[in-house]
Amino acid sequence: MRARLLLLLLLTACAGHRQATYANPHATEPIGTVNEMYDGKLSPELAATTFRNIDRLFPSRIIAHGATVSPLQSAPVPLTTFSCVSRGTTYTLEQYMDRNRISGLLVLKNGRVALEQYALGATPETHWMSMSMAKSITSTLIGVAIREGRIRSLDDLVTRYVPSLEKSAYDGVTIRNVLMMASGVSWNETYTDTSSDRRHLLEAQIGQRPGVALALMAALPRAAAPGARFNYSTGETLVAGEVVRGAVGISLSDYLSERIWKPVGMESDGTWWLDSPEGHEIGASGITATLRDYARFGQFILADGVVGGRRLLPDGWVTEASAPKSYGGRTAQYGYMWWPIPPSAGAIHAGAFEAQGIFGQYLYINRAEQVVIVQLGAQTKPSGGGIVDPDNCFGTITTLLRNR
Repeated sequence: MRARLLLLLLLTACAGHRQATYANPHATEPIGTVNEMYDGKLSPELAATTFRNIDRLFPSRIIAHGATVSPLQSAPVPLTTFSCVSRGTTYTLEQYMDRNRISGLLVLKNGRVALEQYALGATPETHWMSMSMAKSITSTLIGVAIREGRIRSLDDLVTRYVPSLEKSAYDGVTIRNVLMMASGVSWNETYTDTSSDRRHLLEAQIGQRPGVALALMAALPRAAAPGARFNYSTGETLVAGEVVRGAVGISLSDYLSERIWKPVGMESDGTWWLDSPEGHEIGASGITATLRDYARFGQFILADGVVGGRRLLPDGWVTEASAPKSYGGRTAQYGYMWWPIPPSAGAIHAGAFEAQGIFGQYLYINRAEQVVIVQLGAQTKPSGGGIVDPDNCFGTITTLLRNR
């Protein structure tokens, strides 16, 4: 109760600034609390209204769009429906969206809209949370900073750009280690465990005191040598975001706006959670955008980071970032904060990868088939809430579009 009251006061203090630049069409709807989200205690109805209002949970910074919007034209032969098989059961499009509580599903084939569906009260104007899909956006900003020469190399030490991590377990850790989630710094990611490092980071964010989230990372002990093993850690992306900020000298929201949001031609402002009022972005989560703008970002990645003939990412960045990585003789199906689709998922997914976020958020990219799929969800549990395996349906969609 005390944390919720504190947040209310903070949001009231900065609401005028945010609402002057971003009009949320759902701003009067009831929402739950952050702890209810991570405890998996939101009702289905409250999950939907909360997930399209997360800019009301924490102070946020605007990711400004530009004057020019990149049009999304319809595909010559739209995909009106489909059926996919998952875990031995066949599901129609409607059943898939219902069972997995999908609020928005958009498919691009060759950059054109083949399918666009909304549910659970969402519309094309609705901004929806990305959760850990934001990790893939943060890692992409590191690629942009390398292309611009702001970051010299992925083998630079993290402490070169984030001096406050000197004399911590991040001493000797490279940017590459962090992007691979292989820093060796101890971390427990369990969302529903209130004693986990992930929940401690969340409590630091709820406290909204400048620098506390990064101080938490600096206090963590070492568990393994840098680069020795994969350990999924939301904290690593917080550090990655601080690397970007330290390298470019401006906020992540402004950098994302100027280097990607505006050049790509997003149609709407986005928002990004802050660690404190007017503070630093939470690099691991808290981005909101429309379904169509997430699709535009996916198309930017599919195009290898080239916009209007101008290269914004280093040559080969997308291929390297989306490939599985090796750790001491073992391979993990994880790249630079992207999830490669494993070979066991089927040949249609060869070379495909995706960004994932808890509660059912996905951005699937298949460069060989020129397909981008965005799924936004309102599941009530952080993980394990989907009845149908999304990759099964993404594979079906991609196969159906192969000759269109």
